[in-house]
Amino acid sequence: MKIRLVQNGVFEVIDHIEEAVKPPEQGFYWIDADVEDLVVLQPLFGMHDLAVEDCMNDEEQRPKIEIHESHYFIVMNSIRFDDEEIFLRALNIFLGRHYIITVTKQRINELRSLKPALLEQEVNRPDYFLYHLMDLVVDNYFLVSDRIEARIEKLEEDILMHTKKTHLNQIIGLRSEILWLKKVLGPQKEVIATLNKKELKLIDLRLQKYFGDIFENTVKISEAFETYRDLMGNLREAYQSSIASRANEIMRVFTALTTIFMPLTFITGIYGMNFDYIPGLHIYGASYILLGFMLLVGLGMFYIFRKKDWL
Repeated sequence: MKIRLVQNGVFEVIDHIEEAVKPPEQGFYWIDADVEDLVVLQPLFGMHDLAVEDCMNDEEQRPKIEIHESHYFIVMNSIRFDDEEIFLRALNIFLGRHYIITVTKQRINELRSLKPALLEQEVNRPDYFLYHLMDLVVDNYFLVSDRIEARIEKLEEDILMHTKKTHLNQIIGLRSEILWLKKVLGPQKEVIATLNKKELKLIDLRLQKYFGDIFENTVKISEAFETYRDLMGNLREAYQSSIASRANEIMRVFTALTTIFMPLTFITGIYGMNFDYIPGLHIYGASYILLGFMLLVGLGMFYIFRKKDWL
C-alpha cells in the first residue's frame, strides 16, 4: 500500500495510514492499495461491506457505481492488449471528500502514467483525480480499437491473397473478443453517464461537462466495436466464398484434365482390344506415331481450354 498526499499535482509520500483519515489543510490523499490492505482500510474509512466483498471476489465484476453516504464505490475495467490477446483488469475506486483509494489485483498501467497529467493540471481534488484516471482508461480503449482494426485489415488481406483453414479460427476468436468487449463497454458507459448527468455531492458540477466528453468517447468506441462486429461477419462470408471459389477452381482443373484424357483413353482402348487385325497395328514405328498423335490431341485440347479461359 502506498499513501500519497497530492497538492496541486505534486506527490508527497506519507508513511502512516492514520494521517490520511483526517482531511489535509490542502489537497487530498491518494491511497494505492492491494486487496489485502482492505482489512486495514475498511474500519478507518468506513467502507461498505458489499463494496469490500466485491473487491475481494475472484469473479469478474461488472462496471458500476454505488453511492454511499460518506463515499462512492466505482468499478471500472482497464484494458490491455498483449501478444494478440486482450485482457481486462478490474479497477476498484473508493472516492471520498478528501481521499481516493484505488484497489487492484493486477498492475494497472493508467495508474502509473497518471502523474504527469495531475502535475500539469495542478490537480488538488480527488474528483479531478478520478476524471483524469477515467480519461486515461477510456483512451486506452481507443488504442486497443486501433489494433483490432489493424488485425481485421491484415486478416482480410490474408484471406483475399491466400485462404487457409486457420483463418476461420482467427475470425471466430476475434469476433468473440469484440463481442466480449462490447458487452463490457455497456455498463462502463452507464457509469460515466451517471457521473455526467447525475448531480453528486462528491463531484464538482464543473466536472460534468468533462465527464460528458469521456462519455462521448465511450460511445464512439462502442460504435467502432459494433462496426468491427459487422466486419467480422463480412470476413466470414469472404472466407466461405474464397473456400468455395477455391474448391470450384480445383474441380475445374480436375474436370479439364479428365476431359483431356478422355480421347486418349478412347484411343488406347481401341488398340487394347484383342483383334487379329487393327489398322496400323503392324506398321513399323506405329506405336511412336500413335503416342505422338495422342500428345498432339492432348496439347490441342489444352490450348483450346486456355484460349476459352476454362483453365
